[in-house]
Amino acid sequence: MREVRMDGPYRPAALGASAQGLLGRPVDRYDGAAKVSGTAGYAFEGAPEGTLYGHVVGAEIGAGRVLSVDVAAAEAMPGVVAVIHDDPRMPSGEANSEHAPKVGPADRIHHYGQPIAIVVAESQEAARAAAGAVRIDYAPSEGRFDSRAAEVEHDHKLGFLPTIRRGDLDAALAEAEVVFDERYATPVHFPAALEPHATIAWWDGDRLTVRASLQIVGAARTAIAVALDMPEAKVRVLAPYVGGGFGGKTGVGPETILAAIAARRTGRPVKIALPRRQIAYLGHHRTDTVQRLRIGCNRDGRISAIAHEGVAAQKEDRTFLEPIPFGTLPLYAGKVRHFATSLVRVDLPGTGAVRAPGEAIGTFAIECAMDELAERLGLDPIELRRRNEPETDPLSGKPFSTRRLLDCYDEGARRFGWDRRAATPGSVREGEWLIGAGMAASLRGNFTVKSEARVTLDADGRAVIETDMTDIGTGTYTILAQVAGEMLGLGVDRIDVRLGDSEMPPSAGSGGSFGAGSSASAVALACEDILAELARRMNAAPEELSLKDGVVTAGGRSTPLADLVRGKPIVASGRMGPGKESKATSQASHGAHFCEVAVNGVTGEVRVRRMLGVFDVGRVLNEKTARSQIVGGVIWGIAYALSEDGVVDVRSGRFVNPDFGEYHVAVNADVPQIECHFIEEVDDHANPAGAKAVGELGISGAGAAVANAVYNATGVRVRDFPITLDKLLPGLPPV
Repeated sequence: MREVRMDGPYRPAALGASAQGLLGRPVDRYDGAAKVSGTAGYAFEGAPEGTLYGHVVGAEIGAGRVLSVDVAAAEAMPGVVAVIHDDPRMPSGEANSEHAPKVGPADRIHHYGQPIAIVVAESQEAARAAAGAVRIDYAPSEGRFDSRAAEVEHDHKLGFLPTIRRGDLDAALAEAEVVFDERYATPVHFPAALEPHATIAWWDGDRLTVRASLQIVGAARTAIAVALDMPEAKVRVLAPYVGGGFGGKTGVGPETILAAIAARRTGRPVKIALPRRQIAYLGHHRTDTVQRLRIGCNRDGRISAIAHEGVAAQKEDRTFLEPIPFGTLPLYAGKVRHFATSLVRVDLPGTGAVRAPGEAIGTFAIECAMDELAERLGLDPIELRRRNEPETDPLSGKPFSTRRLLDCYDEGARRFGWDRRAATPGSVREGEWLIGAGMAASLRGNFTVKSEARVTLDADGRAVIETDMTDIGTGTYTILAQVAGEMLGLGVDRIDVRLGDSEMPPSAGSGGSFGAGSSASAVALACEDILAELARRMNAAPEELSLKDGVVTAGGRSTPLADLVRGKPIVASGRMGPGKESKATSQASHGAHFCEVAVNGVTGEVRVRRMLGVFDVGRVLNEKTARSQIVGGVIWGIAYALSEDGVVDVRSGRFVNPDFGEYHVAVNADVPQIECHFIEEVDDHANPAGAKAVGELGISGAGAAVANAVYNATGVRVRDFPITLDKLLPGLPPV
């Protein structure tokens, strides 16, 4: 096994310098044909013979206790096999690798929709019908459903981002020539993936197999074992295809644990797919926030002090806390720096990591604040940002691994035509439409996570890649095939990629935008070992080899790859992980969003007419899949700015709009043609693949660019998102 810890910059010699020329190209998706033809098997498909269907019965109060559960009527209904409510392992929420989440007595209601029972039947229709016949008697109690009214805890231990206080903020603000101080608010957001949360579970003796829609297979395996109090070695998790996750499938949902319990009880496989309205309660959501931005600077716009503080919500038995100011930490200069996220406890489903935790919503505050500050100073928004571009990480003092943010500003402004923007809000009209342009910076922290992969060069010269990494629509199958093909001189059609099985080498999984760089690096390292063996068989040094289309050339001699294998497969493994370099440099992906909107001066309707972005993501592994990820994030940013709003009924703890009927994501009519451009610089400090975070970069700052454009069009500054008609209409200038 070739193992590399990032103790210094590292780049495999054959990566990016191959005669095959695959890396970075917009190669079509490896799994595309399977997905569009319907042959790709998702979590709810490919069930073993005799599989039963489960339906979860959820609590109909938000706080209190269960007094009794009457299942007699449900058990008597046609097709019903079992109604389970008495298993001590019944989950109250998501499971993770640290604990099975349950606090207090087993009959306690932690939130509306909490699983109380599961009905198992011969058909999905029978299970759902019988679930409606289960009768539950409750003793309701007063719940904490209004996060804005809850007591705020400043001194807590939740989350990975501690409070940071550098310098005397009050003194610095008192001395500043200009002080900015405003509050912003963001609502609950749902990670509304197209594929519902689903599981098929079956037992073979004391061994459990789970086929589920999950983002991180290894962590899921541990969580399932902990929740069911069984050895991890007895659990196998399969997730070969995942229809979107957006962070919502990083944990193990209650449906997975319930399916396993029901399969054990009935002796038959059990499958569960959560209806959309249940996903809101049995998965996690992004917390709503209240944020305060304070900036002190001189009249030239040089920042001396910056403080980004917020309040996030969480239920009682979870330890995640949205790192609201995470993206602000390294973004702008300023000697005095205060960052904090305070906590409110609520009796609602758990909050968790949704696409770009911290940055996606924290950028609303910081990037709108920079826009507002620029106007007060009479500066162009890009110029204010340029004047506060740090030379090193302003918090840690570490050098940046790579940082091309200024280039993103320049290239984006040139392509967008920023110089034609009217600085005076509300001054450009087309009939009854008010036209405006806005921009915002984008940043997503880059992480290096331990990953392993196995590559086999078969006797016929085909390569097989195996890792438990998942593809949640991001293009993992494709980029891993490209990396192996680049290094081994093979076309993608000569490579088999096998993912999403806990019996394969463990990977980082899909989350935190670390999956591509980490898993691609592990594949590259395995290929380095194969190249070393091929070089030995060619009596040459590895750097002398040239591989293309299944032929190896060295020293003027060419040999088919299959001949060098000699009938016995060559197997190699690669493993990479963080090291000294990960701690010695400040690593992030960067970008700049530019947006043009039209706002109707009569109705307040907002139409996004143009979105353009330029991004610095290290090595671009596949131009097509990388662009797809960015564009998807930008679309989500548009929806965050204009429509997405998870509404809580503070009387009951219910979500008012937990489905796509009333939770309004952006649809095709809301989205213009989006331009995405890259400024590529391979980052050897990040990982052997040289690639940095892509998946969550696009959403960061996109919504703020829309908000800034709306202000430029109308002169109405909305700080309580989303920007809906009722917030615009009172302040619109006369038509």
